[in-house]
Amino acid sequence: MMRILFGLLGFLAFANVAAAHEVRPAIGDMSVADGKLSLSLQLNAEALLAGIDLEGVEDTNDTDGSDQVDALRALAPEVLAERLRAFAPELSDGLAAKAGGTALTLALSEVDVDEIGNVELPRDSRVRLEAALPEGTQSVEISWPASYGTLILRQVGVEDGYTGYLAGQSSGPIAVEGGDAKGAWATFGSYIPVGFDHILPKGLDHILFVLGLFLLSTHLGTLIWQVSAFTLAHTVTLALGALGYVNIPGSIVEPIIAASIVYVAVENIVSDKLHKWRPLVIFVFGLLHGLGFASVLGDFGLPEGQFIPALIGFNIGVEIGQLTVIAIAFLLVALAQRVDRGEADVRTGQITYGVLAVAFVALGFVLNGPGFVQTMGAGAPVFFWPLAAVAGLCVLSASFIDHLDAYRKFVAVPASCGIALVGAYWFVERVFL
Repeated sequence: MMRILFGLLGFLAFANVAAAHEVRPAIGDMSVADGKLSLSLQLNAEALLAGIDLEGVEDTNDTDGSDQVDALRALAPEVLAERLRAFAPELSDGLAAKAGGTALTLALSEVDVDEIGNVELPRDSRVRLEAALPEGTQSVEISWPASYGTLILRQVGVEDGYTGYLAGQSSGPIAVEGGDAKGAWATFGSYIPVGFDHILPKGLDHILFVLGLFLLSTHLGTLIWQVSAFTLAHTVTLALGALGYVNIPGSIVEPIIAASIVYVAVENIVSDKLHKWRPLVIFVFGLLHGLGFASVLGDFGLPEGQFIPALIGFNIGVEIGQLTVIAIAFLLVALAQRVDRGEADVRTGQITYGVLAVAFVALGFVLNGPGFVQTMGAGAPVFFWPLAAVAGLCVLSASFIDHLDAYRKFVAVPASCGIALVGAYWFVERVFL
């Protein structure tokens, strides 16, 4: 009963962030021809029409305008296109384009909206904005407001064209003849934080899978076998997916990722040993997680001239994010394990984890606010209250050391129950809801 209780607590702590990732970056293809600047945008039109500030938002269901967004998604394509045409002046005013130091006036030239789909999921809309360029223009500059979310800006039609990621800042001058593409080292460095950001804080499903690997056993050998299998597998499909050789729809990949979370968590509950089949199963699941990473790279875009440095940088960022998750988990439970082995004082463990539990709960209240949500993509309780729950479990582990393997009984198994419940919820949501 205690395991079920704490499993339910873990489920409730995570369930409020179990929605699908709905807000994707806008993609802008910029070109210059015949004295005109052309900017073709693929974007989340419904969120902009609803007046939602997309800065730091991952899911429109977490905003006050979610009902309006769903209503707009239910509009026929031609009706939404008319709304976009009426919104075009406001869209143009929000972003800024310059040629040299001269401001440009962007005007709408084309609108295209996809057919109605599942109103719970985003649909793509495409608009083309154009502006006449002063004679002799050598460079242009695009600024994208943070309230529109993020923009992947790509210069097309030239060699070594610019590629950038804008969120409330300017691209800086972009030479119209091309040549502003980043070098290999600069591209490599710029994609590391993109990979890291997809794990911390945005990759909760990947975080839970990695924690599932950690909770089986914190012995280095066991952990290395599991993480190595996972890393090798997702590296393979990340590369194949990014290159376009493998393309499986998210409607298939995402439920299986959720199922993989359930599998590793349930196996933690029923066994405390690394069975020889587990690394193989983790390898198979890692292949699918890699396809999930590849879809992120597909949204972000890879520069054609620096594909390999960008791919390696992104993958290293993912690995750093995963190792950070493991390091945080290890630091949190290390004292509880030492108490369980008789290497640390029971009273020290009880006091330490009691203070940590209270501190994490307090941080969830104190730090919560619009600024935290914009930075981390979710409220502070989402990050700190699960840590408080784990600290509470560690109090129990330190208090009942007369039980054989108290850490496993009071920490690893209940935490795995919570992870399994969240994974099961995601699976049902991604398949049926």
